[in-house]
Amino acid sequence: MKNLIVNADDLAWTDGVNRGIRDAFRGGIVTSTSLLANGAAFPEAVKVAKSAPRLGVGVHLNLSDGVPIADRESVTSLLNDDGDFTDGPESLLLKRARRRLVLDEVEKEWDAQIQKVRDSGIRPTHLDGHKHVHMLPGLFEIALRLARKHGIEAIRVSLEESSLRTALASGSQHRARVVIKQGIQARALKVLARDARIQAARMGIATADYFCGIAQTGELTFEGVERLLKNLPEGTTELMCHPGYADEVLQKTATRLQASRRKELEILTDTRIRNLVASQGIRLIDYGFVTQGA
Repeated sequence: MKNLIVNADDLAWTDGVNRGIRDAFRGGIVTSTSLLANGAAFPEAVKVAKSAPRLGVGVHLNLSDGVPIADRESVTSLLNDDGDFTDGPESLLLKRARRRLVLDEVEKEWDAQIQKVRDSGIRPTHLDGHKHVHMLPGLFEIALRLARKHGIEAIRVSLEESSLRTALASGSQHRARVVIKQGIQARALKVLARDARIQAARMGIATADYFCGIAQTGELTFEGVERLLKNLPEGTTELMCHPGYADEVLQKTATRLQASRRKELEILTDTRIRNLVASQGIRLIDYGFVTQGA
C-alpha cells in the first residue's frame, strides 16, 4: 500500500496562511498540518483546525521565530536581548556545540508549546519542528520525551529520501541555487540524526517510512509533485509543504516564503494532481493512521 501524508507547515503564522492550509485541505491533497503555538494567528488557526476534524494537527516545535510561550526569565538561553527567538538551526547547533544552549530550557519551552495546543482543545497527531530544529543532537531526544509525556504517538523524522528529492526536483521553474543549498541542508540532517527512526521506535513513537520536501521548500513545482506521485514507494511517505495566501501581515514578516505559498496552494488543489493520486492508488492519510499501524 502506498500511503501519503501531505503536511502543511506553519499553521498560525498569519490568517492568510491559515486560510491557505484550510483550502489546501478542503479542495486539495493536504491531509495534515503543524500548528505554531506561538503563532500570531493562533486563535484563528484553532478555529480552522476545529472546523476540519479530519485534518491531522501536529505541534510545530519552534525555537527560531516569535516569542516564547514559557516565562521569558525561565528560557533566557533561547532568546535575544529583546526576549524573542531569532536562532535558525545553524545558530542553535553552534550554541549547542559551545554549551550555551540550555537543554532544560528547550524542554520547558516545548512542553509549554505542546500544552498550549492541548489546552486549546486539539489532540496533536504528531510533533515536528519549525525549520527542523527538533532534529538537532540532544533536541530530538527532548521531543521524544515530550511526545511520551503528552501521549503523542508520532513524530516527523526530517531525513529526506534521495530518490524522492530527485523526483521533486523535476520542472524548470525553481531557483537552482536555492534548491542546491537546501539539498545540502537535507544531507546535513541525515548525518546529524541518522538513527532517529531507531530512537523513536525504541520509545514507541511512530514515524513515516520516508520524508521529502526540504530541498524544494519554497520551490515546489507541478512537475515535481507529479513525478513524486508516480514514483511513490510502498509504505508511508510524508511530503512537507507550505501553502497559503501572501496577505499583508505575511509580507511584513521575515519569512522568504511569500508568493511561493500561493503557488503551492494552486499545485496541491490542481484537479490533475488529485486525479493522479486516485489513479496511482495512493491513500491519503495523516499521522493518526500511522500510529494505528495503517
